Amino acid sequence: MRFITAAIAVVALVAAAVIGARVATAEAAPAAPAAKQANIVQTAVAAGEFKTLASLLKTAGLAKTLQGKGPYTVFAPTDAAFAKVPKSTLAALGKDKAKLRAVLLYHVANGKVGSGRVVKLKQVKTLNGAPARVKVSGGRVFVGGARVVTPDVKASNGVIHVVNKVLLPPA
Repeated sequence: MRFITAAIAVVALVAAAVIGARVATAEAAPAAPAAKQANIVQTAVAAGEFKTLASLLKTAGLAKTLQGKGPYTVFAPTDAAFAKVPKSTLAALGKDKAKLRAVLLYHVANGKVGSGRVVKLKQVKTLNGAPARVKVSGGRVFVGGARVVTPDVKASNGVIHVVNKVLLPPA
């Protein structure tokens, strides 16, 4: 019995020494710097579900803009949303940079418009120049006819609201 008690005491002392050493090391080590928050484009790319949007932003020459100071609000369609758009329409937009820019800018508003503000609006003025209608129905928020599926994804230069449809500006 004395042997077991002595063994437990030794284990406790060793554990205390190891824990003490770790605490001392942690106290002596400088804190790691906080990770820098990614911008809108970096955040979208890192999410992995906006490959089509990121590619089209580059094609339209808008990726650098959305990596800039901002702030911007982006209603970002997922790859699944782009998959619903006919391939011929996407191909045509890829060949007409002006139309592509118009469609993409219809997904962007100037300033940081969080979901708390979006739900109070009747419309959001987009960088395309045309307003996108905002509707709240059954606890769901719709912008330009697309449902916001994930609101308030924070980025260093604004906010992203993930939508389930590609927004098309009025003709």
